[in-house]
Amino acid sequence: MKLLRVSANGFRNCVNGFGIDMIAKSKKTSEDKEYELLEIDEGLYVYSTIAIVGKNASGKTSALELMDWCYDILGTFRLANKKCSYRGITLEIMFYEGGFIYKYITELDNSETLKDTAIFRNQKIYKQKYYKSRLKQILEESWMSECMESAEMPEDFSAIFIVLKKTAIRELYYNSYAEESSEYSNTFKLMEVANLNTEYLSYVFRIFDDKITSMKQLDENNYYLVYKGVGQTYSDKELFRFLSSGTSKGINLYIIAVLSLRLGFDLVVDEIENHFHKTLVENLVMLYKDKKVNKKNATLIFSTHYCELLDLFHRSDNIWITHSKDKMEIDNMYNTYGVRTELLKSKKFYQNAFDTAVNYEALMELKKELME
Repeated sequence: MKLLRVSANGFRNCVNGFGIDMIAKSKKTSEDKEYELLEIDEGLYVYSTIAIVGKNASGKTSALELMDWCYDILGTFRLANKKCSYRGITLEIMFYEGGFIYKYITELDNSETLKDTAIFRNQKIYKQKYYKSRLKQILEESWMSECMESAEMPEDFSAIFIVLKKTAIRELYYNSYAEESSEYSNTFKLMEVANLNTEYLSYVFRIFDDKITSMKQLDENNYYLVYKGVGQTYSDKELFRFLSSGTSKGINLYIIAVLSLRLGFDLVVDEIENHFHKTLVENLVMLYKDKKVNKKNATLIFSTHYCELLDLFHRSDNIWITHSKDKMEIDNMYNTYGVRTELLKSKKFYQNAFDTAVNYEALMELKKELME
């Protein structure tokens, strides 16, 4: 299964039709096919990496959360614990599975009996066999046929179950501002689920703090750490006070990335540069672009304020730019701005070509006020 497109009406403070598609639009060079594109069927390419950029409060996190919602539905057939109202939201999800293109449309509402759980109304599923010759029509509904099968399901259970049958990890959403005390517990749980060799953990330790020799989880909240050759037991909170925040966040994110690359699920990261050195972020992005590493077509989707990261992208159609006007909007760099791929994208950002620059006039006004 591979997600191809998400779109929503009534989502947060976003315009109707707010969404992202993952199908390559511009010319596909041999270099792009080697590093930036993943071929999931003949001629059907999606991106190995997708970046979302924009000013503060412009909608970057909303875009990532929308994708996370859709991945949840595809993975577990349910939508819960999003801490918001679902009423009035319409979702459209397009995905590829087993040689077919599917489009799923549903209206969401709040459950009257299940707290913070969405119910699905007016569900429709469209289906069409994928043919390379129809690639340009792939996002059009007119060439697809409705294929809804009769099935008795609870109202909080998505009809996508009819297509995908089994729950699966389709994506993990990494929030760099999540509660720190849960980081290591989540890391070890994921490793157990994936049966991941602990040798990977030792590699990651050396990346972030080579004074760590080993770490073992004793129970849900306690760990045995060997640091500078000395072993000691720590609770999760004590461990976060002992190690740096960057080390803790980095170990967790890199292990999740290892799992994503090994198992082939997508990774969504909000503000990927938070807590990390520039080189570590760049190398994480490049792991997904390297097909010798990314053997199972995983995609890294991230937001960032660090526009130099975009210079790692040879293409521009896998870069999305958010804006906050009356409501939050999102534009594709290739479709909207036509940036030549050989130009440094960071330079265009510093020139404010995308209306994403910091308000320097306001900064100078603040500075002037402080000087008086």
